[in-house]
Amino acid sequence: MVFSLGDLAVKFGCDVVGNPETEISSVATLSSAKEGSLTFYSNALYKEKLKKTNASVVVLKGSDIDLCPVDALLCEDPYQIYTKIVALLYPLPCYDGKVSEHALIKNGANVAESSYIGEFTSIGRDVTIGENVFIGPGCIIEGNVNVAANSRIIANVTIINSVDIGERVIIHPGAVIGADGFGNVKTENGWLKINQIGGVKIGNDVEIGSNTTIDRGSLEDTVIHNGVRLDNLIQIGHNVSIGEHTAIAASAAIAGSSKIGKRCMIAGQVGIVGHINICDDVRINGAAVITKDIKKPGVYSGSFPFEEDKVWKKLVAKFRRSNK
Repeated sequence: MVFSLGDLAVKFGCDVVGNPETEISSVATLSSAKEGSLTFYSNALYKEKLKKTNASVVVLKGSDIDLCPVDALLCEDPYQIYTKIVALLYPLPCYDGKVSEHALIKNGANVAESSYIGEFTSIGRDVTIGENVFIGPGCIIEGNVNVAANSRIIANVTIINSVDIGERVIIHPGAVIGADGFGNVKTENGWLKINQIGGVKIGNDVEIGSNTTIDRGSLEDTVIHNGVRLDNLIQIGHNVSIGEHTAIAASAAIAGSSKIGKRCMIAGQVGIVGHINICDDVRINGAAVITKDIKKPGVYSGSFPFEEDKVWKKLVAKFRRSNK
């Protein structure tokens, strides 16, 4: 697809510096861009790369225009506008309603005619699939599951045990939603499993990364609210609630019954112990371990940057002496 600089300016409400007839057919980084490419600039660390870029157009703030050697789109939020242009130039593929001859749709399932069901996917008898849903190959969807309109379940996803999925949800390969939570009672004769009888509720416009797991509730539901973004390899325990528009990076682990507020940002490898409450607008930096409630919005850290081994051992020794 090809768009002129002027077309993009009108569509996204930007100002033009340069020739409005300049054509854009691709996007690229500042370093790899060439004629016909569009890129963006929003970080001063890349100032020298901006000065040397071979892009046809750069999206940037008006205050940075003197650094730009090529045509430009001026806006207040270059990254956001760039993201919208990427979606325009590289739209998701469209699939007509179709069920693969190699898919298994059990009697009693309700699948909208406009939805696509890929090869070797199994749809259970008490599953409802809404309009314009894409379900790729190798998925298993069983046990009182509802998938609302325009959602995309990419491939090899397992969804079981009373799961409601909202509209425009994206679930990436390998995710497991609705498996039992880790509920056990210790007895004299070993562990006694607690049957998990809750479900999972996922709101609209949620994205769930590859190999992320979301456990069903033990009694009440696990809830992922509207607009949440979950990266790859995240563990969400039973009865967890994640507030609207919170984003969680890879390898985080959230133990059961924790409540996370709205608009939080949780970095990679963060651990949150069970029954913790985190208020709205909290940012937690990487590898922190949260062991008590966070009641005040702000930025929280709980890990140490790496050092050379000898330096690290000296620091640990100082910490130990400080406790005596």
